[in-house]
Amino acid sequence: MFFAEPHEESPERDGSPERDRERTVEERVAAEVAQTGSVTAQTPRGGIHCLTVVGQIEGHSVLPSSTKSTKYEHVIPQLAAIEESPEIQGLLVILNTVGGDVEAGLAIAEMLASMEKPTVSLVLGGGHSIGVPLAVAARRSFIVPSATMTIHPVRFTGMVIGAPQTFAYFQKMQERIVRFVTANSHMEENRFRRLMLETDELASDMGTVVDGAEAVRMGLIDELGGLSQALRALHEQIDG
Repeated sequence: MFFAEPHEESPERDGSPERDRERTVEERVAAEVAQTGSVTAQTPRGGIHCLTVVGQIEGHSVLPSSTKSTKYEHVIPQLAAIEESPEIQGLLVILNTVGGDVEAGLAIAEMLASMEKPTVSLVLGGGHSIGVPLAVAARRSFIVPSATMTIHPVRFTGMVIGAPQTFAYFQKMQERIVRFVTANSHMEENRFRRLMLETDELASDMGTVVDGAEAVRMGLIDELGGLSQALRALHEQIDG
């Protein structure tokens, strides 16, 4: 006598292929966000990749695991892939960063500025220090009213050799930042230098903190606005 083997029931589904596809897309998006902090949204108007730059920008030194960071070795290949992907028509960069490694931040900013695909940046919370070049690197930049940006001289932690060559190196690095920011924004070079070297603004440091409206008035950021305005500008670049 033969007995039929028990039949394993599959997990409950509503039987709708559309629902199964939606579930697959949701799972893919969740995995992409968890792994890279970025996601590609496919819309009828084209594919938009959203890249987040948050926390501290990590350079050649690995930051502690307790520090929220953006790793430049992750971002740079992503930008190259976005530029070459036929499925992506535009890039939205969302920033909420305290700054970080100067050379790593400039490397990301230079790649972003050299992309041919439409790009828009949006500063939420803060775009401080080396986050300033990153914010202005996109073709169009936005900032929300409550966000702030800190402009200050180059800082260095660790052993510093007290020699004229060290000072000259700092000056050259600072000049690279000044040239990049003024070349990619409407900020005047002399005004940017004055803000960077201001001594009356910060209690224990040099520099200036500006809010969203001030950043737009001085020509550092293009427009005051949030997500909808940034996406609208990105689609305008794609359609144009």
